Amino acid sequence: MSVAHADLALVEECRANRPGAFEAVYRAHAPRLFGLACRLVGRSEAEDVLQEVFLTAHRKLGLYRGESSLGTWLFRLATNQCLDHLRSKRARFAAMTDELDAEPPAPHAGVGAVVGVVDRLDLERALADLPPGCRAVFVLHDVEGCEHREIGEMLGIADGTSKSQLHKARMRLRTALAGGPSRAESAS
Repeated sequence: MSVAHADLALVEECRANRPGAFEAVYRAHAPRLFGLACRLVGRSEAEDVLQEVFLTAHRKLGLYRGESSLGTWLFRLATNQCLDHLRSKRARFAAMTDELDAEPPAPHAGVGAVVGVVDRLDLERALADLPPGCRAVFVLHDVEGCEHREIGEMLGIADGTSKSQLHKARMRLRTALAGGPSRAESAS
């Protein structure tokens, strides 16, 4: 049985509410989707986002037509859920921190023995500071290994837009990790 037929058969079992069918979908695809969510929204929020992804998948399973693999369909759904989460989080964060922008920055702590941790934290912060579209394309291309055509299909954008977003993401990451201007400095 081909993958497409197996996907459609499993989806039909889910639609018929067969015991264990949706659990099979979850077990087959959750690890990859959890990894994607960790990279896009952070490990602390990835479980919640993954739960939302599968709730949405359960509700929208009737829309799956088999034009792509079930994994691709779920991956696109997860990517969109992560982007929505980032957008709403960014809006909430901006509203909460408006008054903090006027306060002077805290003095820098010594780096000493925590350079490796600081580097990883710097990378995580730099990724978190990317606009959602740039971040998604960067993770999908440079981390997940997707081609621009696939990214375009998943995100509903043109191949050229994917390439442009990737270039912008890489440039912003280089600047942030090279000690370039911080958000506060670039906003002034």
